[in-house]
Amino acid sequence: MQTHHSNLLPRLCVTGLLILACVVQVTAQALDDSVADGIGIDQLLDAQVPLDLSFRDETGGVVRLDQLIGDRPVILSLAYFECPMLCTQVVNGLLRSLRVVDFDIGTDYDVLTVSIDPGETPALAQGKKTEYVGGYGRPGAGAGWHFLTGDQRSIDALAESVGFRYEYDVETDNYIHASGIMILTPEGRVARYLYGIEFSPKDVRFSLVEAAQKKIGNPIDQLLLLCYQYDPTTGKYGLVILNSVRVAGGLTVAVLASLVIGTIRRDRRLQALAHANPSPPAPLQN
Repeated sequence: MQTHHSNLLPRLCVTGLLILACVVQVTAQALDDSVADGIGIDQLLDAQVPLDLSFRDETGGVVRLDQLIGDRPVILSLAYFECPMLCTQVVNGLLRSLRVVDFDIGTDYDVLTVSIDPGETPALAQGKKTEYVGGYGRPGAGAGWHFLTGDQRSIDALAESVGFRYEYDVETDNYIHASGIMILTPEGRVARYLYGIEFSPKDVRFSLVEAAQKKIGNPIDQLLLLCYQYDPTTGKYGLVILNSVRVAGGLTVAVLASLVIGTIRRDRRLQALAHANPSPPAPLQN
């Protein structure tokens, strides 16, 4: 009898530990799911960013968004400057793309990198600005790439207006958030979302052209935008086969028409020259 009880006790302990492990796992999963529900980027295309929000720039001065948004399209990135991983990757990826795009920060468009941590300071912002503007390496970029800090009310209002959802994790003292950037029109409306930590220079260029209502770029950009279309589900520009065929057909017709017109004009010029300079009559034979 004692042997039976002695064998039963370890089994009960193991069973209890297994049940406890399951409970812990389910609880952890539920917590992860609840946190995950608060993180993401909701597409609010054409939503208006509140331009009356105030932040502090790298010098510590108070600036309103309507002082920074209004003349050109804007790339908006929400991050925080002491982020150990994702934020740095997002801004690094943005920098790599902007160095390829031949539009200039401060002339053709502006960039706002806004901290979601209300505890961060203008001194941190200045350090990041020096790093990234220096990495960009083009004159005038310092006047167009702004690194801002602000209070919780302004941060929340800006994040909510563009659908950027994030959570603060007390245990790790980090902010958990999705990765992506927003492209704003000169009026401060959301035009495009680009996701990830690497941003195709083509997608960035097309987004800026469209956000600027085609006031920047060249005729080739306008032609390519007939072939490429923004896909909100992926945050990328994809080739539209039907439009591409139409554009290719249109170009073929235009080239053929140009050749025909050129040939007709050349023949007419030759005929006009022949009439203006008739050949002299052949001499009479004796």
